Amino acid sequence: MISGTRLASLVAAVATVVAVASVILLYTSRPPATDSPEASFARDMMVHHDQAVEMAGIIRDRTNDEHIRALATDILLTQQGQIGQMQGWLDVWGLPATGPEPPMAWMGHPVEEGRMPGMAPQEEVNRLHTLPPEEADVLFLRLMIPHHEAALPMSEAIIERTGRPEVIRLAESIAASQAAEIEVMQQMLEERGEDRLEDEPAPHEHHPGRSDHGH
Repeated sequence: MISGTRLASLVAAVATVVAVASVILLYTSRPPATDSPEASFARDMMVHHDQAVEMAGIIRDRTNDEHIRALATDILLTQQGQIGQMQGWLDVWGLPATGPEPPMAWMGHPVEEGRMPGMAPQEEVNRLHTLPPEEADVLFLRLMIPHHEAALPMSEAIIERTGRPEVIRLAESIAASQAAEIEVMQQMLEERGEDRLEDEPAPHEHHPGRSDHGH
């Protein structure tokens, strides 16, 4: 038989577990606020993904290389699906597609003007339509590698800031798939006689006692 003291301890331990679980459930079931890291991540990543989808769609239809076409198709379909997932979050949370803060403010380094890190100038995206297919393939790789690299610190930042399982799962998926695709694209550049691209510096947050290199 369990002694009274042991029983009381067991009941207290169970009560603690239930209380912690209740707090977690309350946090994860309550919709994030419009200025929350989760909502801001979704908005920023949708914009980021949208340009990748645009570039992948162009090159998928223009390339003569089956490997480039397969890569572009995978990026197109994967990131379209992820955009739909993040838009679905905002809809369920009752939040608008745009937020009150500048892009990436939730990461500690708002983009007040210009493009988010990794985003290609639109004139470069437009060149994918007009260059000869082989040159367009190379430009696509040169634009998409830094584009993917910039998504990694965004994914890592939201994993550190959220307790929502669905957000963590998507961020982990984005980080894993894009890191793998970066290496594939670097190899594709080398196969075409091009130099590998240097890693883009990751965005830094503000930390006391450290210089902020930013972008």
